[in-house]
Amino acid sequence: MQTTTFGRTGRPTSRIGFGAWAIGGTWGEVTVADAKATLHAALDAGMTFIDTADVYGDGRSERIIREVLAERPGERPFVATKAGRRLSPHVAEGYTQANIEAFIDRSLTNLGVETLDLVQLHCPPTPVYSDPSIYAALDAIKAKGKIADYGVSVETVEEAREAIRHPGVVSVQIIYNLFRQKPAEVFFKEALARNVAVIARVPLASGLLTGKMSATSTFAADDHRSFNRNGEAFDKGETFSGVPFDVALAAVDELRPLVPHGATMAAFALRWILMEDAVTVVIPGAKTPVQARANAVDLPALSAETMDAAREIYQRLIAPHVQHLW
Repeated sequence: MQTTTFGRTGRPTSRIGFGAWAIGGTWGEVTVADAKATLHAALDAGMTFIDTADVYGDGRSERIIREVLAERPGERPFVATKAGRRLSPHVAEGYTQANIEAFIDRSLTNLGVETLDLVQLHCPPTPVYSDPSIYAALDAIKAKGKIADYGVSVETVEEAREAIRHPGVVSVQIIYNLFRQKPAEVFFKEALARNVAVIARVPLASGLLTGKMSATSTFAADDHRSFNRNGEAFDKGETFSGVPFDVALAAVDELRPLVPHGATMAAFALRWILMEDAVTVVIPGAKTPVQARANAVDLPALSAETMDAAREIYQRLIAPHVQHLW
C-alpha cells in the first residue's frame, strides 16, 4: 500500500485509510463484534489512518477504536476525530473554546489517550471558517497538550479555501470522488502550495461506486441512505454524494468499461482519487472484514485516457446536479 506524509505534521500515513462512520451508526446495524473485526481487518491490511467523529454512534465509533487498538501491539495508527456536531442547536455561536474543549475532553476519554492526533471541526456553519476566534481557541487547546494538530471537515470548496488561509489548519476533509470532482479545479492546487493534507471522504459515493447497487436496492430504516436522500437529517451531499439515485446508476454503467480487467469498481474508484497528488489519504468505510480488505487493494496507476474518460462522464451526467451546490 502506498504511504505518504500527512502534510505539515510530518506523520506517516497509508494513502488508503479507514472511515469509521459505518461502525458507529446510521449505516444499518453493525454489531460491536463485527465492527471490531472490520477494523482489525483494515489494520491488518496495512491501513495506518483512522477517521472517526464524536457523533458517530454518540461516541460508539471512538470507543470501538480504543478497544481494538488496546488489543494490538506495535505502533499506534494515526487517529483523527471530529468535534462540533454535538452542539444543539448547531449554530456558529456555539463554536466557543469551552464547548469545543468539552467535546475534545470527551473524545480523549472515548479514545483512551492524553492527546488527540488530530481534531477536525465537523462541518460547522459556514461563518465559522472565517472566524479567527475559533482558530485562537484551537491554538489554546493545542497549547494545553490536548490535541497535537487541528483541521477542518467541510461541505463546500469555498469553505475549504477559506479554512486553509488560517495557518494553524493542517488538514481539510472534503468529499472527492468520481461524482464530486470540483475540488480538483482550484482547491487542490492551493492545498498543495500550503502543504495542507487532504482527506477524501465519501470516496465510493455511499456505496454507489462499488457497482453493486441497482434500482431495486433497499436500505434499513436507520441507514442514512434511506432517510437523508434530500438532506432531511444533514447535508444531502453526504448521501450518494448528492447525486439523484437514477442518474448515479446510469453514470456507474458508463464507468464500468473503464474498470481495469480483474479489478473491482470500488478499487478503481479509490485509485482514481489517489491519482490526484493533493489527496493525502482516502477513507472508505466498511461494515465487514471482507469490505475492509477489498478497500485495501491498491491498483496500478490509471492511464491519462481513463482519467479523461471518467471526467467526461462526470461533466456530462453528474456535474449539472452537484457542481453548483458544493
